[in-house]
Order: sequence, then C-alpha cells, then structure tokens
Amino acid sequence: MDKLSTEQRHATMAAIRSKGTKPEWIVRRGLWSRGFRYRLNHKRLPGHPDLVLRKYRTCIFVNGCFWHGHGVALPQVNSDKRIVDSVCCKIPKTNRAFWVAKIRRNQERDLLTQQQLARMGWHCIIVWECELTPRRREQTLDSLAFTLNRIYLQDHSTHKSYPTLENDDFDLAAEERISPKSS
Repeated sequence: MDKLSTEQRHATMAAIRSKGTKPEWIVRRGLWSRGFRYRLNHKRLPGHPDLVLRKYRTCIFVNGCFWHGHGVALPQVNSDKRIVDSVCCKIPKTNRAFWVAKIRRNQERDLLTQQQLARMGWHCIIVWECELTPRRREQTLDSLAFTLNRIYLQDHSTHKSYPTLENDDFDLAAEERISPKSS
C-alpha cells in the first residue's frame, strides 16, 4: 500500500528531473576542474547524452540507479524467476509489474542507444549515481579522467613503423654513400 495520496505521489514524481540533476552536476564540476570541456545534452546524437566530449569522441551518461535498474536482475517477461534487487536499486513492492516493465524498457533503450553511438564511432561511458557518494566520488572522477585520457591517446596514437638500424639499405641525408673502389 502506498503511504502517499494520489496527488502527493503525482507531485513527487513530477518533481523528478531528467537534466541538471545533482549527480550530473557532480560529474560536470569534476570534469571541468580537471580541464575537460564538454557539451550538454547534444540533440543530434541518439539518446541525448548528458555530456559530450567531442575531442575524445566520448558520450557520458549519468544514470540514476533506480531508473536504469543498476545491478537488478530482471527476468524475461513470461519467466517464473524472481526479481533480484541490488544494493542500490530496489523495485517497489506496490505496482511491481509496472516498475519492472518500465525499468526493462529503460535498459533496452540504453543498450540500443549505446549500440547506435558505437556504430557512429563514439565511446560510451556510464556513471552510476551510487558511484558518486561522497566517499567514492573522487575515485570515480579520477577513474573517469584516466579513461578519457586513455581513449584520447588510443585514438590519436601513430601506428607508423620506422626502419631499424639493422637495415643499411637506406641513405643518410648527411653523408654520401661511398662505394668501394675497384682495383
């Protein structure tokens, strides 16, 4: 049984935002202070990623653990298996079928969006709300910065092979090639 009236529940749910949330602000401030520049909610990319770092060809999604079912094992639609809640995401006991279907749709949409972005050549990083608690925040942001730098280095590294010194078949620019005298 729900503890709130229908009007109270409606007002509570209507107050939940999809942009400019506290976890998103934490990630934004952390990246900005580490020198990363980004765009917000890019309209032309699938899924409208929360942060887009074009230089790194990376999209960052800051997901709420409840809305995206972090760590929840959802069985197939007609399966007899139990729904296993995770530590940071618990499915409500009331109207459970609705919430399971909603979270499953969100997970499927997230997967489809990531696949579309990967086909377009973008890297996707998901930051979960539970990873931004005060005791884990700096570690998460440092890990995110490390990952972004690694992506940049991999995408911009040179793959040229240079001649080794063992081969004497190339001419040096500063010296003339001396041919042996024939006697």
